[in-house]
Amino acid sequence: MRFFVRTGGIVLCALGVWGFFICAGLIPPHSTGMADAPRPDDSDLRKRLTPEQYHVTQESGTEPPFRNAYWDNHEAGLYVDIVTGKPLFISSDKFDSGCGWPSFSKPISPELVREKSDTSFGMRRTEVRSAEGDSHLGHVFDDGPGPSHLRYCINSASLRFIPRAKMAEEGFAQYLPLLPAK
Repeated sequence: MRFFVRTGGIVLCALGVWGFFICAGLIPPHSTGMADAPRPDDSDLRKRLTPEQYHVTQESGTEPPFRNAYWDNHEAGLYVDIVTGKPLFISSDKFDSGCGWPSFSKPISPELVREKSDTSFGMRRTEVRSAEGDSHLGHVFDDGPGPSHLRYCINSASLRFIPRAKMAEEGFAQYLPLLPAK
């Protein structure tokens, strides 16, 4: 009996530690809610992406604030992962945070992104990565507008913008209802 109590305690302790690391973002959960697709290989990415896009998405880089493609974009449309083409953010959730990068209150759906603890440069932040492509997108902070109070601060170099007028043509018609009427 004593053996089972001791063994059970060890197992529960191990599960608790494992759960802590998952919740802290130190170990990614196994299921993303999306089908796993093969990630493009490095040589393909180097050919398809600009040097800045590669640096941001594959080397967790950061582009300069206020000198990037979408920080001041006010057009209605969809933002997709530059690596996989998967939808991530919609313009109706974009807001001007004054930080110089595109800011969103939320992704289209939580399972489209992964959050990971980031302690680089002596800071404690939460990194945001695309779930399917594992591309570095930016960081999420808790100083955004309500009701979530989240600010997804995203590098333009990790995104491709599809204007409302081209969304159906590019196969994203199902996201049009997420945009306000013209």
